[in-house]
Amino acid sequence: MIKQFVGQEFCLKCQGCCRFSKINSVWSPCLLDVESQELLDKKGIPAVSISADRRIQPIPIPEAEGFVCPLLDRLDNKCKIYSLHPFECQLYPFLINLRKDKVLLTVDLNCPYAASKIDSQEAKDYIIYLSNFLNSPEQLEMLKDNPQIIQAYEEVREVAELNLPHETK
Repeated sequence: MIKQFVGQEFCLKCQGCCRFSKINSVWSPCLLDVESQELLDKKGIPAVSISADRRIQPIPIPEAEGFVCPLLDRLDNKCKIYSLHPFECQLYPFLINLRKDKVLLTVDLNCPYAASKIDSQEAKDYIIYLSNFLNSPEQLEMLKDNPQIIQAYEEVREVAELNLPHETK
């Protein structure tokens, strides 16, 4: 599991993550191959739809506009599968982004915590930790095997370049 940048006490008060303005949002979590299979195999996990591009399909919010991750318990704002929560969810507010044939580590400044801390020493230290982690041979191989995780997010801030082999890009 990846060390988290945003503390649980902050996350649980926020109403930003796991909510989407449209059903086919690039922000909906994309799963690694192994995660897709785990979600399908595990008993006791709420049924979810996984799209052909391995995204968790959001469901409509009955009393409001928009969509929500089916794995979010909206009463307590907690993930129903936190011990298994997807790699992309563990990374957030950091994202793996494809731009101009480069694979970048970016940050979503729509996360209030990230926006308030991005220029702090805490964020700089975390970016070094996360870059080292993602640039490790094991993680680079995982990314190479799961290109669906590398997305083209807009309106994010670039923080580091990842060392993926050219054929992965």
